[in-house]
Amino acid sequence: MPRRFIDISVPLKAGIRSDPPEMLPKIEYVDHHMSAPRMAAYMGVPVSALPNGEYAAVERVEISTHNGTHLDAPYHYFSRMNERLVPGGEPSWRIDEVPLEWCFNPAVKLDFRHMEDGYVVQPGDVEAELKRIGHELRPLEIVVVNTAAGIRYGEDDYIDRGCGMGKAATLWLLEQGIRLVGTDAWSWDAPFSHTKRKIAEGGDASLIWEGHRAGREVGYSHLEKLHNLEALPADGFQVVCFPVKVHRGSAGWTRAVAIIDD
Repeated sequence: MPRRFIDISVPLKAGIRSDPPEMLPKIEYVDHHMSAPRMAAYMGVPVSALPNGEYAAVERVEISTHNGTHLDAPYHYFSRMNERLVPGGEPSWRIDEVPLEWCFNPAVKLDFRHMEDGYVVQPGDVEAELKRIGHELRPLEIVVVNTAAGIRYGEDDYIDRGCGMGKAATLWLLEQGIRLVGTDAWSWDAPFSHTKRKIAEGGDASLIWEGHRAGREVGYSHLEKLHNLEALPADGFQVVCFPVKVHRGSAGWTRAVAIIDD
């Protein structure tokens, strides 16, 4: 059966507004000519002895595990998880402990591009969208959220764009047996700038990172900085998103891909 592979990851790129200023990645590109003198000196030969005076291209990077398209582990959200399922909860899984079974499954897309920036999605919004597309969730399906932020990746307003998933909506998904979700926005939660405004207007601290904090009650993982979700149908596809195995890490980079059987 023919398959289509759709890249739903962003490129890891320096010099664009992919993150807040203090979190931006740095990439140094070393080309074939730049690396040649060191190798020639090590081998005791002139640079001219190397083919075209070239050696190897390599990149030196300064990044966090939360730059680029990545998968967050429950440990990122809180030190303990599953407090609703296990008395007293249990230590949160790091990224090298997240079950691989979560990371390759049938998927469904919730189209929330019409929602205003900073809106906090509620369970009723999720149920209404699932009804609109005629999809009934099954345990371990991957749920991806297409927001207004997706097409703004790298632009000055990216981190302030799109809606976010509230704690109640996240827990509703987890109650259906979902364990891995994702968004094309900078964060699973509403943009921090909007949360800050709501607190200044009288909201309390429970608004901060409320979607992430759902993992304290039921352990789950989510993808952030997905891309190209507009190219996906509402359902009928799979998502593959195995994370890089960072020892005891809070997240791991992933080349997330959607697969459609035509």
